[in-house]
Amino acid sequence: MSENSPASDPAATDGAQSTAEGEAATSFTTGRPAHFEIQAADPQRAVTFYSTVFGWGSEDWSGFAGSPYFGVTTGTGHGIDGAVMSRPGGANPEVGGPVAGAVLTIGVEDYDATAAILAGGGTEALPKYALAGMAWQGYFHDTENNVFGIHQPDPEAA
Repeated sequence: MSENSPASDPAATDGAQSTAEGEAATSFTTGRPAHFEIQAADPQRAVTFYSTVFGWGSEDWSGFAGSPYFGVTTGTGHGIDGAVMSRPGGANPEVGGPVAGAVLTIGVEDYDATAAILAGGGTEALPKYALAGMAWQGYFHDTENNVFGIHQPDPEAA
């Protein structure tokens, strides 16, 4: 699907991410955003929206996640790819209510070296878990209670 998809993620094997032609490869684990998630009460409707409006591609990754989860490619070159997933709790927030944004997932070399998150005032939202055969994943709150993910590529994760 893309350089960030589970089936073809070079970071899962060698730590390098594809870049635009002529540019040096950068590490997947340099602290740059690596993946995003858009929560939706109706993930397929959201995928259709982003595909129609922005031309994003999609692939069903529900088997990896255990719930409706669609990988999306946002294009080629600079940028990141992500996913549309089921919204925990079901219903979408009301328009005009508090912001309910996308979840940014950041690539790291060592998931267990996340003490800086807690030392900086962050809190754990969802403990570390394996995306079998792909990576270690977990979620935290920042100091403003925004949720973000940490993703350590590891084809041995189980």
